[in-house]
Amino acid sequence: MFKKSILLITTLLIVSCNTSKSFIQTTKNKASSSVYKKRENLKKTISNTQKVETLESSSRPKVTQEMILNYINNYKRLAQANMKKYGIPASIILGQALLESGFGTGSLCIQANNHFGIKCGNDWSGPSVKYDDDSKDECFRKYSHPDASFSDHSLFLTGKKRYAVLFNLDKTDYKAWAKGLKEAGYATDELYSSKLINVIENYQLYQYDVETNTSFVRNQNNSPSSKTSFESHTVTKGDTLYSIAKKYNVSVDDLKKNNTIQEDAIAVGQTILITK
Repeated sequence: MFKKSILLITTLLIVSCNTSKSFIQTTKNKASSSVYKKRENLKKTISNTQKVETLESSSRPKVTQEMILNYINNYKRLAQANMKKYGIPASIILGQALLESGFGTGSLCIQANNHFGIKCGNDWSGPSVKYDDDSKDECFRKYSHPDASFSDHSLFLTGKKRYAVLFNLDKTDYKAWAKGLKEAGYATDELYSSKLINVIENYQLYQYDVETNTSFVRNQNNSPSSKTSFESHTVTKGDTLYSIAKKYNVSVDDLKKNNTIQEDAIAVGQTILITK
């Protein structure tokens, strides 16, 4: 009987010890789980704060002549304003915008208002996006509005020493500017300068250089004794250089010279500067 009592007491002690150990262990698990969750939530908060949007290349719509002309019409005045303010040819500004934005259809242009493909660089502290270009997930600048992209492009060129030599060039010499940009390292494409020149000539963007430069000279030398007058004509369907020359009583040669027109072809929507 005595042995049975000892056995019973021993059994109760073992059960009691096991129960106590289990209870303590459960309490530790709950505390550990709570701390773990707090740490994970903190990590997520930090991750979300530092998160940079990643853009994916999307299928672009087919670029039409109408889309290109609309793009030029939308931004030509902005390009001319920047030419007056910073001394960069409007043709170069528009030509680069067309090339770098994929004629207004690129992901950077549409989703980040970045019309010139400008990367973040060490001096950029504004919003940015990641986009695959020369390498994967490269950092590109993001703007709240296209105007900011055009202004930043001008500031980018005027603020970098390697582009300083460009500002010694004639403001209407778009070919020299295009070659100078490539030599200064604006783009890695070996054919960049020729592509830029082709865009400028195909869409006669040089007319905005002549128009802006002439307007600037006129404003600088505006006096009662000046005998030179200026007008502009927007080409409509059916217009020819001959009909425009006849309308304003000037020669076709003068029209071609003042607007840097190499051939007789003109496009609807084109601005022709009339100098008398």
